[in-house]
Amino acid sequence: MSSQATANEHELAAMRRALELAELGPLTGGNPRVGCVLLDADGRTVAEGWHRGAGTPHAEIDALAKVGGDARGLTAVVTLEPCNHWGRTGPCSIALIGAGISRVVYGVTDPGSHSAGGGARLREAGVEVVGGVRAAEVEELLECWLASERRGRPWVTVKWASTLDGRAAAADGTSRWITGTAARQRVHEERASNDAILVGTGTVLADDPSLTARGDAGELLSHQPVPVVVGRRPIPDDAALRRHPGGLIETGSRDLAAVLADLNARGLRRVYVEGGPTIASAIIAAGLADAYSLYLAPALLGGGRLAIGDLGIPSMDAIRRLRIDGVERLGDDLHLTARDATEGTS
Repeated sequence: MSSQATANEHELAAMRRALELAELGPLTGGNPRVGCVLLDADGRTVAEGWHRGAGTPHAEIDALAKVGGDARGLTAVVTLEPCNHWGRTGPCSIALIGAGISRVVYGVTDPGSHSAGGGARLREAGVEVVGGVRAAEVEELLECWLASERRGRPWVTVKWASTLDGRAAAADGTSRWITGTAARQRVHEERASNDAILVGTGTVLADDPSLTARGDAGELLSHQPVPVVVGRRPIPDDAALRRHPGGLIETGSRDLAAVLADLNARGLRRVYVEGGPTIASAIIAAGLADAYSLYLAPALLGGGRLAIGDLGIPSMDAIRRLRIDGVERLGDDLHLTARDATEGTS
């Protein structure tokens, strides 16, 4: 059963609140951000809950705990279809049935191969189930997680910094610093909002980057993405990445699709590509880029050292056009966020 028309005005308002609660959850981690509101027969809110990250109670369980597990006759309004599997916690569908919930209203069907089916289990137990409520809003909130579940690979953002003429380094290979401090700080914030940072062995061997996420004063931010190195060449024992607080994944592979599938299986759902032109170009050419984060400095370098290399585009007929989602000025620099304008990413 799906359509917004099957939900009453109290449930529609509760779903809006559930979306607000879901946004309190962490961006990173293998689990989706989910919010839940429990309503009584008169449409009044009895309890609220949200998921705080892997290993913590799911949103439905968090809300049920606030009524002592006795929810007889209540309606649960939840952004994502209640899960139906045993993981670090038990199935939310069973918990809702056991608590006496009489009606469940959810936004988007769970696409997970192991976690889906909660709605069917609830219906089998005699619970009234309504799906598809404010689905577009929930899809937007969970875009990255839903895409990774549906495709079996993480959401991939490709980042680069360049001059206005598209150069990422000078003729001698130096690139520090093309952009100013405000732009560089935004990069650290973007690192912290991702599960992993992907680079190639060439970047590691040439620059010995730390790839940590740091604050204005150089302090480590609370979340540190895992650095992932693509390529077969070994990383030196004294490389800065070996001291990264998030650990280090050496793939020993150039197979980008296989690398991304492995990261997804590890629960790394958001990947930030911060390597040089070689890996960025390979990701884009393979159709694996979901979003772009571009930093443009008002400067010129000329010559080679382009930010992006050959994408295998032979003529204008095959040009890869992007849709600009946002433009922001950071000091003297511009920050553009974009995605593919011609193809879906999920």
